[in-house]
Amino acid sequence: MKTLSACKVGDRATVSSIEGDDDISVRLLEMGLVPGVELTVVGYAPLGDPIEIALIGYRLSLRKSEASRVQLAD
Repeated sequence: MKTLSACKVGDRATVSSIEGDDDISVRLLEMGLVPGVELTVVGYAPLGDPIEIALIGYRLSLRKSEASRVQLAD
């Protein structure tokens, strides 16, 4: 299954699930990364970390390690 960290700038995807059950996964869900939400990859920092995404009318920056927990629908 594809993760958010594997996406390129301009890719659009739908969240299928969040991996894990710790504080980080709960925080990702609280920030709006819930199953069914559509997002667009806006950009990466010059060294590739963090990644900026647009979802539900706002932009969010995530570390690559956090983005790797976001599973995307095929």
